Amino acid sequence: MRQYTIFACLLLLLAGATSCNQNSYSAKRAAEDKLIEDFIKRQGINIIYTEPADSLWGEKDYLKVSGYDDLYFHLVRPGDKSYTVKAYDKVLVRYIRYTLDAVADTASYMTTAEQAYPTQFLYQVDYTTAPEGWHVAVKYMKHSGAACKIICPSKQGLDADKNSVTPYGYDMQIQIPRF
Repeated sequence: MRQYTIFACLLLLLAGATSCNQNSYSAKRAAEDKLIEDFIKRQGINIIYTEPADSLWGEKDYLKVSGYDDLYFHLVRPGDKSYTVKAYDKVLVRYIRYTLDAVADTASYMTTAEQAYPTQFLYQVDYTTAPEGWHVAVKYMKHSGAACKIICPSKQGLDADKNSVTPYGYDMQIQIPRF
């Protein structure tokens, strides 16, 4: 009888360890990678590895940003080329954030489109207001009035996204006020 009790306890411990492994960071990251991969397939996105000229972006072309795991960028509109963003510039961002799930989760849908004042941050300085993925997007947008779409993994997302290991898509447009 004692052997059965010990065996039952071992089974319970093993079951608990297995369920903990499913909630581990590495398991969540693997699920995130799969979600991003599935989103790319569902949307028919064409991954490119070299940035094309502004006017040559295909409708479904997304640049795999070198040095960032699963961060993808698509230039929608190049903006006003009379000024190129520089470090310490104030950047005003309007965005729509959405989940990458097959069925969009409206609870995770966010937008600044209806707000009187967009989100603002200092380019290459303020990583508390704007996540790293946004700074990378601005680097590729380059100009005031530019618009883009990004697929942003949790590591380059907002702090809450990092904690939940949740990737998001963003439709963004920027303004760089010049005084």
